[in-house]
Amino acid sequence: MTEKPIPPVDPWTKPYWDAAREHKLLLQFCPRCSKHIFYPRRYCPDCNSDQLEWVESAGVGKVYAFTVVRNNAPSAFIGDIPYVVAVVRLDEGVQMMTNIVDCDLDLVQSGMPVEVVFEKLTDEITLPKFRPVSDQAGRS
Repeated sequence: MTEKPIPPVDPWTKPYWDAAREHKLLLQFCPRCSKHIFYPRRYCPDCNSDQLEWVESAGVGKVYAFTVVRNNAPSAFIGDIPYVVAVVRLDEGVQMMTNIVDCDLDLVQSGMPVEVVFEKLTDEITLPKFRPVSDQAGRS
C-alpha cells in the first residue's frame, strides 16, 4: 500500500501549517479589498495585492457539499473507507475541502454546523478536519 500524500510546505503556506500544528486555523486576509482568502496564496485572487495578512479563523461553518466515499480503487486511503469528503463554508466566507469526522456518516447533511478539529499526520503537518457542532449529527 502506498503512503498517504503529504501537503507541500511552501514559503507562503508555512504560517498556515505552523498554526495548524498548534491547533489554530489561519486564513489570509487582504486589507486592500477586505476579503478572507483560502487556500494560502501569494496574491489576493480578487485584487492581486501581495500585502496579505494572516488572521485566526473562528473555525466554525457549515457543510456546503459532501460525498461519502464507500468504495475506492486501491490507494493509500482504502483503509479509511468509508469516509466523508466535504466542502465546508467557514463563517468568514471561504470554503475548504476537508473531511467530516466524529459523525455517523449517514447523518452528514448540507447546512450542518461544524467546527474544526486537528489530526496530526507528521511532526510538520497537522490537518484541519471538521466535526458536527452538536450531538444532533450522532457525534460519538
